[in-house]
Parts: sequence; C-alpha cells; structure tokens
Amino acid sequence: SRRQTLDPKPTDVNRLVSGMQELIQRTVGPAIPVEVVGASGLWPALVDPPQLENALLNLCINARDAMPDGGRITVETANKWLDERAARQHDMPEGQYLSLCVTDTGTGMPPDVVARVFEPFFTTKPLGEGTGLGLSMIYGFAQQSGGQVRIYSEVGRGTTVCVYLPRHYGEIAEDTGDEVATTLPRSEQGETVLVVDDEPTVRMLVNDILEDLGYTAIEAADSAAGLKVLQSDVRIDLLVTDVGLPGGMNGRQMADAGRVTRPDLKVLFITGYAENSILGNGHLAPGMAVLTKPFAVDTMSARIRSMIEASDAGPLGRRLVP
Repeated sequence: SRRQTLDPKPTDVNRLVSGMQELIQRTVGPAIPVEVVGASGLWPALVDPPQLENALLNLCINARDAMPDGGRITVETANKWLDERAARQHDMPEGQYLSLCVTDTGTGMPPDVVARVFEPFFTTKPLGEGTGLGLSMIYGFAQQSGGQVRIYSEVGRGTTVCVYLPRHYGEIAEDTGDEVATTLPRSEQGETVLVVDDEPTVRMLVNDILEDLGYTAIEAADSAAGLKVLQSDVRIDLLVTDVGLPGGMNGRQMADAGRVTRPDLKVLFITGYAENSILGNGHLAPGMAVLTKPFAVDTMSARIRSMIEASDAGPLGRRLVP
C-alpha cells in the first residue's frame, strides 16, 4: 500500500460506475451477470477517478476469479453517515462517506484469510496467477484518499468488499473526460503495435485505445509468443509490454532480444511498482519509456501517439522509472 501520486477531483461515483459497466461485463464474461445498484442522491466524492476505476475493475476481476462455476456480481453505491461507534468499528473518523461495494456469490474466505488480504504479496490465487498487490494497492489508495476499505466474507456464501470515500461538499464540474480522447488525432498510416501482457483485461484495454487511435494491434499473452512476432517480418512500430511476463523472459529481456533484429524498435513498458527493479533502476536505452500502473486511458493514448510519432527517440531513453 505504497503512496501513489493522486489527482483527486470532485467525482460522481454513480456516473463513473455506470460508465464502466460494459467494460466490467466484457471482462468477467457472459456467465457472470453484473448488476449495478446506484443510490439516488449519492454524495460526490473527492477522489482520483482513474485510480477508482482501476480499483473497481480489480475488485470485479477478483470476484470473477472467486466464482469458477459462474455467479453474480453486484456493484452498489450508498451514502453512509458513520457515528462515533460505527466509525470506531470501521477504523475511520466519524462523518459522512459514500461507499462503493462489490459483492460476489463465490467461494468466500475463512476469517484467517480475510485478516491477511490487504497484506502486500499475499494472494489466494495459484502460483503465477496473482501478484497479491491488487487489494493492498486498493487499501493504500482508499487510505490516501481519506477513506477506508472493509471486507466481509463467508465461506460458501460469497464476499463483499466496500471502499469508503469521504463526502465532498461542493459541486461537480461537468464531465470533460472524453474531450482528451476525442482531440487525439487518429492514425492514417497503418502503424502496428504489438501488445504483450498475460492479463486479458489489460490487452483488451490497450487494444481499445489502439483501435480508437486507428492503429492495428497484434496481441501476445507471454514473452515467447511476443518474441516470435518480433523475430518475424511483420511491421511493428511500437512494442507495448508488461514487465512481469510468463514464457521464460520478462518484458525487458524480450524487448532486448527483439532489438537484436529490430534495433530501432520503440518500447513502452507497463510496470507495477514491484517490477521497477527489473528495468534496471530507471536506466533505459533510447526509444524505451515506462508507464506505471494504474494509468489513465488518455495518458496511455498520448504516450503511444507521441512514441510512434517521435522522430528522435533519444529523449525517451532518459525517462526514469517513476
């Protein structure tokens, strides 16, 4: 739960959740219906919207993974007034909060597991299928936003995770989030981007961004498949890769191997903070850059555009790992 760089804005959480419902449903698949229950008259929150979107998506992916035989996800918002007793139970200052809760009908967890779920690197998933960083980062984000995260779980009955955010007293500016995306120029040159990530959700998100910008996307789920594409004669204008990859190589090793035959290949690494050391403590070759998870969609769009269009890759090489 490291401190993250937050950019809080007065946010309509109901609008944020409804805007993500389609993405969440596509991510969890048709066997798991996603129901959104938005409280009427929900108070605004002062929160970093992309970080809250990332937290919500992570919670829904966790819920999906807890329901291997299918089930239902409910995303619910509510206004909460915590008096002194309730605040003490939640380990929060008393006052007015809004809650964003994700409930699944999955396997649930025993109390000893619930007690540890916010610890960094603790995971209930099989080896290689989870970093154990998702909930700890959500916990850190909520605390840093002046709120809290609470989890309620019963074996065989399911789990509810609630993010509490302090009420914001003030108006919400009209949503301008789409303006950045619509002003980004589309590609007309047939540029192609190779996306290598073992998480289907991330590949889908990056593909959506590339499609909006008019680029062609090629996907690979591990470093071996990615390197095979890099060693072919397919046109590739940019490699976007996770750092932690299955397939025998990490993202940095795969990129370096790809540059043997494509010395001018531009590379954008997507990295979680735990993987920064793999990149060599920020010493990147020219034409390589880093984007730290979680990131806003428009930040990713602008970075991809600028890297492909950069005639001189030199300055990118001097970017340090955040």
